[in-house]
Amino acid sequence: MNSTTHTPIAIIGGGLGGLVLARVLHVHGIPAVVYEAEASPHARTQGGMLDIHVNDGQQALKDAKLFEEFLKLIMPGGEATRVLSTTGQVLYAGGDDGSLSRPEVNRGELRKMLLDSLPADSLRWGYKLSSIESLGHGRHKVIFTNGVEITTDLLIGADGAWSKVRALLSNAKPQYVGTTFVETYLYNADTLYPKTAQAVGAGSLFALVTDKGINAHREANGTLHAYVALKKPVEWFASFDLANKADSLARIADEFKGWAPELTALITASDTAPVFRSLYELPIGHRWGRVPGVTLLGDAAHLMVPSGDGANLAMHDGAELAKAIIAHPGDMEGALAAYEKDMFLRTAKIAVEAREIFNLCYGDKAPQSLVDFFTGMKSSSPEL
Repeated sequence: MNSTTHTPIAIIGGGLGGLVLARVLHVHGIPAVVYEAEASPHARTQGGMLDIHVNDGQQALKDAKLFEEFLKLIMPGGEATRVLSTTGQVLYAGGDDGSLSRPEVNRGELRKMLLDSLPADSLRWGYKLSSIESLGHGRHKVIFTNGVEITTDLLIGADGAWSKVRALLSNAKPQYVGTTFVETYLYNADTLYPKTAQAVGAGSLFALVTDKGINAHREANGTLHAYVALKKPVEWFASFDLANKADSLARIADEFKGWAPELTALITASDTAPVFRSLYELPIGHRWGRVPGVTLLGDAAHLMVPSGDGANLAMHDGAELAKAIIAHPGDMEGALAAYEKDMFLRTAKIAVEAREIFNLCYGDKAPQSLVDFFTGMKSSSPEL
């Protein structure tokens, strides 16, 4: 029979939001344990570049006492933005003004910084959630697939889009938005594909029309990381034989016939097999009634279409939840109620904005709608 240990604060999921939560609590002397399903920090790549915003992501890192370390990770020039037509004509070009309003950092490096900031005994690798049982009075028993069982006074679902913790609070399920991103990489592009590297520039590239587009950003060492957007049913992507890299890339590229070769090279010349990342969202304004001893953060709470906000919101959630716990000693329910009230209002507004930005990119007025947006943003400098 398995012995059960007690963990006062259990965080399910070792993404950016869960790690920020654990770090801010640690700074204030409050222990928490992060349970991550992956076998190790290096079990998979952690995605590409993230733009970290002043009012949420950067503030969360300040709360975590890691802002100076974060500044060392910034990629110089990464805030530069270019919008190109399908023929390669530059429709908009904005440089990196050095203001650090939305600096670009590598997600994997940011995650490593957070991991390194935590005590080793606060991280558990290879802990995939199996089931949860309510024990009453806000306590829960959590069982992992490795056979380990714990009890906890506070269970936090930081376990992403397909959160298992969410089921304790809500019946909401993520719904496919109709678009999938196809992820590709070009390595050593400055040498091997100079025209493509020039098209992407120092930061991000957007080449868009209604319902599809080629998006890319520059990473270190001349790497170009692309997300090719296609509005297609999930069944269309399921029909691919991804073991056949050449055929899969050719089928994707066929959707962009007539586009400039420096753009389509981001597909046809990919050094990696394509990875499909279908986009899902929870209902805008998703919320739940207060359930003792459990809450959510990040995509588990408010999965939305990509607009540059997801990682920032998760980190902000983590910091705000930690600060609510710190501000309500001995009153966990008061802390959770305060955190959720703020989070519901804040993220519902951003989810609406994310949908608007997504429509600017792939709606019936693209790419001019995105050009107009960037032009207006440049003149008034609001947050995205």
